[in-house]
Amino acid sequence: MYSLKIKRIYSAAGPEDGYRVLVDRLWPRGIRKEAAGLDDWARNIAPSTELRKSFAHQRERFDAFQTAYREELDANPEAQTFAGICRKELLSRNVTLLYAAKDESCSNAPVLCEWVREQMEKG
Repeated sequence: MYSLKIKRIYSAAGPEDGYRVLVDRLWPRGIRKEAAGLDDWARNIAPSTELRKSFAHQRERFDAFQTAYREELDANPEAQTFAGICRKELLSRNVTLLYAAKDESCSNAPVLCEWVREQMEKG
């Protein structure tokens, strides 16, 4: 059984990652594109610049950020396409959503991961 998971892009890539996709709008500092080992960069489904700036990775703003980001995902046709890509890739390998934030629990990656899982359950 293959799984959808999240991982910090600064962690070493491994064969267990499977399909590696960066889910941040901005390229992470200090990472060379050639060394990132990416299969895709889904910047168009990352939080909007306005939402990212208003959130600023402040834990006390996370609940509001999560709600607003989920609304952006629901309204973004590219997000539905991305969920379909994840569903297809999971038939043959793991899918790893990569993010750059220092605190995984205070980033867009777990919100996106949960949202994609919900879309896959809907069929």
